[in-house]
Parts: sequence; structure tokens; C-alpha cells
Amino acid sequence: MKLSNDMNLTSGSLYWPTLTQAPSYPPLQTSVHCDVAILGGGITGALIAYHLAEAGIDAVLLEKRTIGAGSTSASTALLQYEIDTHLIDLKDKVGPKQAVRVYELCLEAIGKIEQLSKSLTQGCNFSSKQSLYLASHKKDIETLYQEFLARKQMGIKLEFVDATTLKREFQLERPAALLSEVAAQVDPYCLTHQLIRHAASQGLHVYENTEVIYFENDADRKKFLGNLRSTDPIKLSTAQGFSITAKRVIFATGYESQQYLSQKVANLNSSYAFVSSPLELSLHWLNDYLIWETARPYLYMRTIDKRILVGGEDVPFQNPQARDLLLKRKAIKLHQRFQKLFPALSLEIAFMWAGTFGETKDGLPFIGVTTEYPNAYFALGYGGNGITYSLIAAELICQALLGKAHSEANIFRFDR
Repeated sequence: MKLSNDMNLTSGSLYWPTLTQAPSYPPLQTSVHCDVAILGGGITGALIAYHLAEAGIDAVLLEKRTIGAGSTSASTALLQYEIDTHLIDLKDKVGPKQAVRVYELCLEAIGKIEQLSKSLTQGCNFSSKQSLYLASHKKDIETLYQEFLARKQMGIKLEFVDATTLKREFQLERPAALLSEVAAQVDPYCLTHQLIRHAASQGLHVYENTEVIYFENDADRKKFLGNLRSTDPIKLSTAQGFSITAKRVIFATGYESQQYLSQKVANLNSSYAFVSSPLELSLHWLNDYLIWETARPYLYMRTIDKRILVGGEDVPFQNPQARDLLLKRKAIKLHQRFQKLFPALSLEIAFMWAGTFGETKDGLPFIGVTTEYPNAYFALGYGGNGITYSLIAAELICQALLGKAHSEANIFRFDR
């Protein structure tokens, strides 16, 4: 099966690569054999590689660009248990039990990412935060309160904040908010490189600038799905003419993965962000919070190195050219929206960029196998919680490769 060509995922002046001196890895220049081939060297591939290395699984990681240079370099890396779909709505979509479990898994993922970050040579600017989820309009107050009750019932620590308290404690003119105790932020580019560096020290083989253009399984030649065998090997062919023969392959190819699948699993959007020049914050509480809102698409922000990162203004993805033409205009709009929320703060834009991301109908990732690719796993952490979803995917897939059934795998399956 021929795999599609490169997709332009980002543009503009990216901030994260300026903070990390990234190591380089060679392109694949010979044919190899391995137990597992990982396609994609972003944060998802890095988390999977780390888990496989820790489990002692023989793996090769292949990245057609350089490590972390795809969507990871444009991630804003707000780590939240709160997903884009409210808990009260997710219960209607997937059932109460599974909805609650999704929120629990995302909560657990933040703690696990913290442990991972602290175990690496560099902490990658991981820091625990609180999350302030603002009601954009008065009509959102009731929804926000019902969401508060649903989360409270499952044991999540949070507060419902009214307009008076928001004004007094945060100097914010919004009708209400949810204040969650558990959230975090990280440098996603640094974390990706640190995870892969560690995995490489444990035996992972890493190849950059190596594009896989063909996927072939011995079972491809068979006519009936009933003839597929778990022992059929997979052969991947690169643009340079080399091959990788593996027992399993993992697609950690992010938002480019849709072009490999006949099932439409996500809608692609263009998102925009900027990072300010360093400033002295008069509102010191901003350093302790991630901020986002109920409006869709939503505005969101965080601080980093005395700078403020602001993102949002999403629009449906058309093509890279259309996305990039809007970059300056969208950055200005984000700046204006920030200034309206915080009129006492004056910002200058230092970095601005555009990226492509995907969102699913229920807000959940797709993790697991499909009938289209025998012996292959997909780790598609779509949505605003890409990094926490990627951690969950790494655990689920690693457990599956070890032959251990994971009770949560059913939640994220492709035929849900």
C-alpha cells in the first residue's frame, strides 16, 4: 500500500526550537529488521518509543523530517484533564462510565508526564498549574455549573467561581469560571527530544529524514480477512530504497494519519498562536494558571519564561497556503482578544505561528488497530489534549504489544 506524500503542518516563527539544542540522527542507509517500527518522531512517537524501550521491546523509529519538527514544534502544550468535550456531553456520546474513565485517565496522564519529565536529564520546563475555564457569555453559566456538578461527583477537585469573585481575585470581567486544581505545562519540543534520547540509550534505533513511502504485509496478497495471520511480517519501504521488516508497525504520524485511512476519523483545522516578548507581570497570579474559555473555537493562554503564549482563532483547514495567508491577521486578532481580557497588560508579539490539528466528533483520540493495516497500530491523539492522549496511547499500545489486555482500549477503538 503506497503511503501519501508530505503535508505542510506548520509555518511562522516557532518558539520551542529556539530553546533546545536538538541532537541530530542519521537517515536510514541500510535495510533493517526489528520487532516494532514506529512511524513519526513527534511527541506521540517519542512517548511510544520511551515506553517500548522501558519494556525491552526491539524498536526502530523513523521520522521523515527531523525529530519534533512537525506539529510538536507548534504545540502550545497546555496539559489538562479537561478535554474539548464537556463531561456532561461526553456521557451522552459514550456513556457515563466510559466518560468518567476518560477524565480519570487524563488526570492520571498529567501526573505520569510530570514523573517522566522529572526523570529525564532536563525537566523540559514542566510545571504544575491550575486551570481557569472561563464562561464566555452569560448563557454559558448554567452549562458551566452543570459541568462543575458532574466533575465534583466523580471526585475532581475544582471550584465554581462567580463573576464577583472573578473580578475581585483575578481582575477578570467574565460571568463565571471553573477553577481546577490539576493542570500543567511543558516544553513539548524539549520533552520529545529528551524522551527519544533516553529511549536511544536503551536500544531504540532512530532515523531522521527517512520517509516511508510503502507499507506491505504478506497478508495484502490474500483475498479474505479470515486468512490474515498475526505472524505475517510487515515490510516498509523508504524513499531512499531501503526496507524495514517488522512484526508490528505503529503509526504515530499525527494529523497526517488521516490520509492513510479510508475511515474519516477527524476534521482538520488551522490554529494560530503567538509568544510575547518578556515582560514584568503586574498580575502575578497569571504565572500559576492555564486559561481557556467556553466559546468554540476558544481562546487559551499560559506563561513561559516571563512571556505569555496565546492561542486560538481556529478555522477549518483548507491548504497550507490559505492557512499561512491568515497568520499575521490572526496573530493581531489574538493580541486584541488578550488585551480586551487583560487591558492593564501591554504585550509585544515576538513569535507567531500557525499549525494544523485535528478534532474528532466526540473529542476522543483513536488508538488501536484497523482492518486496513494488518498488524499495525495507530496512535491518533487528536484534539486539544494531544499530549495527554499520546501518553494514554503509549501505555495502551505497549501493553497490547506485551500481550496484556487493557480494559480502557475499548474506549478509543476505531469502530466505536
